[in-house]
Amino acid sequence: MPKKTSSINFEKTLAELEQLVQTMEKGDLSLEESLKHFERGIVLTKSCQQALSEAEQKVSILLGKDENAKLEPFNPDNNEE
Repeated sequence: MPKKTSSINFEKTLAELEQLVQTMEKGDLSLEESLKHFERGIVLTKSCQQALSEAEQKVSILLGKDENAKLEPFNPDNNEE
């Protein structure tokens, strides 16, 4: 059975990211606050990308696209996109 905490963490992370974007779009932040929000947003984005990549790997395995496939940790530095 899949872990519920992973999806809950993804949902919370995405919600926090959306809140950061809304706050920054208002334009009321100082430069320093904007940079802190931006930095936090980058961390949250990478976390969401990792969760989505892992989910994609699991779906591929479950669909049997590669019977010998093993889950590998996501490394955004090696991402070809």
